[in-house]
Amino acid sequence: MSAIKTALKAAKGALDAHQYDKAVEHATKVLKEDSKNYHANVFLALALEKQSRNEESEKAYTTATAIKANDPLAWQGLISLYEQQGGRKLVEYHDAAVHLARLFMEVDDKTRCQTVVDKYTDLARKCGSRTQYKHSLEILLPGDELYDYLEGRIPHPSYTYTKLAEIVEQDEKEKINHEIGQRRTRLGAKIDQVTVEVKREVLQNSDLEALYQHVIDWTDDQGTRRLYEEKLLQHAYDTLIVLPSSQKAGKREEVIRLAKGLVILKHPFALAWKINLEWQDVESIEELDAGLLHEYVQFFSEDGLGKVLRGYLESEISVFPKRAPDEEEKRDGAKDKKEETSPMTAEDRLVLMTDGVEDSPSSILAHRLMGEYYLHLDEYESATETARKARRQVTLESRMSGLPFQNISDAINVVLGTALVQYQAPRHHPEARSLFEGILARKPANSSTLVGIGLILEEQEEFEEAINFLERTLQYAPSTRIRAEAAWCRALSGDFATALSELEECLPHLNELDLRTKSLKAQTLYRMGMCMWNLDSTKSSRRDRSRAYARFISALQADMNFAPAYTILGIYYTDYAKDKSRARKCFQKAFELSSSEVVAAERLAQSFAKTSEWDLVEIVAQRVVESGKLRPPPGSKKKGISWPFAALGVVQLTNQEYPKSIVSFQSALRISPEDYYSWVGLGESYQSSGRYIAATKAFEQAQKLEQELGPQVLGDTWFSKYMLANVKRELGEYDAAITGYREVLASRRNEYGVSIASLQTFVEAAWNDLELGFFGRAIENAREALETAKDIVTWRKDAFNLWKLVGDLCSIYTYIRSYVEDFPIQDVRDLLKLDDNLEDYKLLADFDGVDLAAFDSSVADDSAKSMLECCSFAGILAQKRAISCCTHNPHARAVAWYNLGWAEHRAHSCLDGSHQKDVKPLKYLKAAVQCFKRAIELESGNSEFWNSLGIVTSQLNPRVAQHSFVRSLYLNDKSARTWTNLGVFYLTEGDVQLANDAFTRAQSVDPDHAQAWLGQGLLAAQLGETDEARTLFTHASEISSASATQIQRSYASSTLDHLLSSPHAPKDTAYLLQPLLALRRLSKLSLDDLPYDHVRSLFQERIGDHANASQALAKICSALETEYETSESSETLGRFAQAKADLSRSLLAERDLEGAVETAETALDLSADDDQPNKAREKTRLSAYLSAGLGHYYQRSMDRSIEMFKGALEETQGNPDIVCLLAQVLWAKGGEQERAIARDQLFDCIEKRPGHVATTLLLGVIAVLDDDRDTIEAVSDDLQLLRSRDDLNPGQHKQLSQLLNAVAALYPSDKDQTSAQTSEAATAVMLGPSLPY
Repeated sequence: MSAIKTALKAAKGALDAHQYDKAVEHATKVLKEDSKNYHANVFLALALEKQSRNEESEKAYTTATAIKANDPLAWQGLISLYEQQGGRKLVEYHDAAVHLARLFMEVDDKTRCQTVVDKYTDLARKCGSRTQYKHSLEILLPGDELYDYLEGRIPHPSYTYTKLAEIVEQDEKEKINHEIGQRRTRLGAKIDQVTVEVKREVLQNSDLEALYQHVIDWTDDQGTRRLYEEKLLQHAYDTLIVLPSSQKAGKREEVIRLAKGLVILKHPFALAWKINLEWQDVESIEELDAGLLHEYVQFFSEDGLGKVLRGYLESEISVFPKRAPDEEEKRDGAKDKKEETSPMTAEDRLVLMTDGVEDSPSSILAHRLMGEYYLHLDEYESATETARKARRQVTLESRMSGLPFQNISDAINVVLGTALVQYQAPRHHPEARSLFEGILARKPANSSTLVGIGLILEEQEEFEEAINFLERTLQYAPSTRIRAEAAWCRALSGDFATALSELEECLPHLNELDLRTKSLKAQTLYRMGMCMWNLDSTKSSRRDRSRAYARFISALQADMNFAPAYTILGIYYTDYAKDKSRARKCFQKAFELSSSEVVAAERLAQSFAKTSEWDLVEIVAQRVVESGKLRPPPGSKKKGISWPFAALGVVQLTNQEYPKSIVSFQSALRISPEDYYSWVGLGESYQSSGRYIAATKAFEQAQKLEQELGPQVLGDTWFSKYMLANVKRELGEYDAAITGYREVLASRRNEYGVSIASLQTFVEAAWNDLELGFFGRAIENAREALETAKDIVTWRKDAFNLWKLVGDLCSIYTYIRSYVEDFPIQDVRDLLKLDDNLEDYKLLADFDGVDLAAFDSSVADDSAKSMLECCSFAGILAQKRAISCCTHNPHARAVAWYNLGWAEHRAHSCLDGSHQKDVKPLKYLKAAVQCFKRAIELESGNSEFWNSLGIVTSQLNPRVAQHSFVRSLYLNDKSARTWTNLGVFYLTEGDVQLANDAFTRAQSVDPDHAQAWLGQGLLAAQLGETDEARTLFTHASEISSASATQIQRSYASSTLDHLLSSPHAPKDTAYLLQPLLALRRLSKLSLDDLPYDHVRSLFQERIGDHANASQALAKICSALETEYETSESSETLGRFAQAKADLSRSLLAERDLEGAVETAETALDLSADDDQPNKAREKTRLSAYLSAGLGHYYQRSMDRSIEMFKGALEETQGNPDIVCLLAQVLWAKGGEQERAIARDQLFDCIEKRPGHVATTLLLGVIAVLDDDRDTIEAVSDDLQLLRSRDDLNPGQHKQLSQLLNAVAALYPSDKDQTSAQTSEAATAVMLGPSLPY
């Protein structure tokens, strides 16, 4: 025991000497002897603490406190240890401090107890978190024994509760923000829903309201108390908003209690006052406390609701008496400012209340009061908008508070329904009636609802039911206005006498000085006048100014802005007083006052339309449309009004706003499906916008109505037939269009527009047939067009379109030259000479030499070329006449010069001048240049004029041509024709790159423009790319019209070149038909085109049409013979010889052997004198030799045949095919010598041309016939090698297989005959599975 004491003393001394290691050593020694030694643990803990061994020190202190829990020494050391560590051990510090403070409390040491508490709370405030600081403050709250012991020495509870509230406020705010930030990123999360959920979780478990209440209970400061009362209410309100509906009741009662408390105290906290006012579910505004409203205005004068309340309380519709200011208010007002003595004006009041509603978008009461005030001002649109906003806010507030607000909702619905009855009536009547019926189901005596339904029924022309509702209203709320409305319903139902009597009874009750009854008096007088007007509808009665007229005037005297009175007065002045000026003024005044005056608007629109004031018609119609009076509500007996939409459609059609006019006419037809003229207008709009199918349906519907309604209702209906014919013409249904025009002309013979349209249709049909290749039908349409023109010119000979179309139909004959002899010269001549003024035809005669005299001279000659000249001259003269018919129209004159320019250019293309005397070269082209220049002078912005000038100057002046094309593209760079023309220009000038660029651009602008592909093909041909050129020509032919002669030529010639040059070219008939058809069309369009007639005969020969080929070749030979006799040209002679050779081949195919031999020998004679080596000559002579040789062969003239084949061999220098033919002829002659010669020729040929198929085949056949086994064996090996070649055609494959099969059958090797034949057949099928055998 003494050792322990000694060790403890030593430990104490070591501590005093700051020898902490020794202190630890001595204390440890004691604890080894006595582990429960209190002082040893304390000394050890202190020594460890000084060595900063905090964990071990804390353990020692804890052990000591466990040994002697009521000894403060160890607790003081433990607290000191915790203080040194700052905030890291605040949780343990809390327990230690509380225990130590209670120890001091037990020994009644208040100073030391307070010191412990103060140090702990101060450390928690400085170093701890908000939660730890809050935990430290809780020991200072009332109810804790330390608070009771230290009361007066520690902070007041109000301070402590305030600090706790601030801490909790901050914690909740951070928690809400943190949780929202985390949850909003989840998949499918919505920010509003997340916010509500988070707030609900936090606020439901919040201690703030209890803390706020403690602050309120303990504080002595009134300002602090009111502040925390506000916070308490706000927190309770926020919690109420996020609570589910099932949990709102209790919290709502608490919120209402708190709000009422603040209002009773007259504390100006806006939320409390708004809850107290807004949550009162009153049916009428007068149920609210007037004093409360005035106090709200006093406290919150700048608040939105305060502004609305102020305006309402001072307005004429306020249900509360005006409040005089009390003495205190008067003193305050005199002290602060001088009060205004003048009352608020109506304008200022409206501005104030409008601003208030905008400042308080969530206030139900503000919107309710504003809606009622708008109704008082007859601002139904604003009332509707305001009531709708109020309904949305009621729904929102009901969802937040859990209150149904049924009375408020009904009151707002009454405002909305009343406004909808008048606003754009009757558009919104179904909605208004639904609202009223919902209210009546709950409140059958609601007078506003009964009146609203009565007015709706009146508008729907259900007058008996309307009277019933209005009379029910009078039972609950007698009113002169309602009594007058019921009387008017009787009038509308036809009981004018009773209605007049009841209206006269109402009149004395209306005070004119009262502004609210002023308009009602005017309305009553007007209705009395209308009853008189309808009671006696005779003209004399209605003219009587002492009857209805006097009432209408009295109505205007009562209210100068009563629009219906102006309307009926306008009708009076129009129909009875015959004063159009006054009538128009009355209608204008009525419509200015009210857009609902549809009758006045219709009369105005008709008046403006008669004077073509389309802008004013549009304004009137648009305003009526916007009034909402046009479409009746569903189920109404009242008919809709369609004329405003139809009027808008007419105006838009006149202004070429076709999409808008379509919409307008469609709207008119939705209201009045049997409106004939709207169907016609809709069809015209569709047609003008290019929607021809829809236009057809519209016009057909109009014609159905014609049949149903008849001419007695509709009058003359020819226009729809005319427009339908126009649509058919646009669709290319020319026969139907012509039929339609003829139907119209049957009843309106001299209708110029229809006649010209008919003429234009014939001409367009002719051009269309020309494009499609129906040349005969095109000529028939041209004849019909001429007959129509002859009829028109008898009564309208100065029409530009007439002569333009005559020129076009004359030009058609120049395109189809095979029908040029059918040109009706005499009819055209009579047409041109119908007018005595012949000076018009001398226009540009100095350039082109074309006038009537030139035309007459051409008529005298009946040759084909003269007939072509007549057609061209007639077209030019007709276009000249068109120019003289449009002297006063610059645009038409420019187009006329343009048309004449193309007529001159067509003459240049058709007439070479070789048959005319004194012909100037290029005179028509120069005349065309003058025409296009004059067109450009008149209209320089037309790209087509510049393009045309470029075409005609390409040959005369390339610089001008290039400038013209570039200018045209500057004006319209989307023209494929201009790009193509520019490409041709560059091609002729030798600029290949620019030509290619231009053609490529044309193809990109319009891929279906065939001439662009033709130009690209010509360019490829010039560069030697024949395959590419042929492909381009083929594509151009596929997409081109039948009249594109150059495309047909290029396509046919390139196809023939391919057939002649390529061994792999298709030889089937289908491949040859298209170029043959192109050449046949070409023969109809271009007479005497001998080269291409020759090409056509070659295609006919290839498809086996030898008769037509022979006929064509004979015609070509005759023409070439005539030409050679005239020119004696060696080139013509060569062509003649070639044609003869081709003719002999065709005759041979027809089995005309004598003709074939004779023609072939003629060809040989014609080509014998040319010593110049020529490939074409060699082919000609070879063909002639072969034809003659075969002809003699089939005539059994073997010697002569052999002679011809020998000549062919000499010409071709041993051609193996010729050798084969000669061998066959020699073998056929039958002599041993000839057959030996045939064998020798074949062996020589195979030595020179090893692998020649025909030679090898013939040697094999001869070997089989001679039974020459050695030769058969050798030839069989060669045949086996040949049959595997890729360049064999199907015929050669078949011949090889047949010969090898015969050899196998006659000379089997080691197999039997059947097996050998089967093997050969299998080999043949394997090598050519698709070939016929």
